[in-house]
Amino acid sequence: MAATALTVSWRSSSSLFQSLKEATGEPTRPTQQKSFPMPIVAQKRVKKIRKILLKEDVTDLGKKGELVNVRAGYYRNFLFPTGKAEIITPAVLKEMELEQKRIEAEKIRVKEEAEQLARIFETVGAFKVKRKGGKAKQIFGTVTSQDVVDIIKVQLQRDVDKRNVTVPEIREVGEYVVELKLHPEVTARVRLNVYAN
Repeated sequence: MAATALTVSWRSSSSLFQSLKEATGEPTRPTQQKSFPMPIVAQKRVKKIRKILLKEDVTDLGKKGELVNVRAGYYRNFLFPTGKAEIITPAVLKEMELEQKRIEAEKIRVKEEAEQLARIFETVGAFKVKRKGGKAKQIFGTVTSQDVVDIIKVQLQRDVDKRNVTVPEIREVGEYVVELKLHPEVTARVRLNVYAN
């Protein structure tokens, strides 16, 4: 960091005091022409950065629960008054650690539930779907993911989101495999037996 030194003389200010004394009528002493050098050091501005924890999602900054570095003024004037962030302290770090452990335990629990549900779906056997038949093996219409969800709800009393069901194109009578995405890491394969009446 470069520093610049500058010497300031008090000569001009002492003559100002002397002229004031003359104007008020006080006796004056002979002026001494001494100058006292006083070094002034100029420094660059220090960047003030604060490490904070976000309580909410902030656009162009981060998501809830992230640790980020921001300028002190941005924190003081915007993030703190709106309640979107707090400064990191040892108590906050400990609380954040406990929250992370709780979230991890919840993720593990949800994954285990999804694996258990996948085992149930795979051991059930084939779900039967009845459709109106046409010529040869053709059926009228098709089997949709909503049909699969309805069958699972009736037979197993389980709720499955239809967006998580992947059904192949079914236009004929036969046996098909349907995939149910129960968790980002758990996929169950269910057999579907389509027959015509």
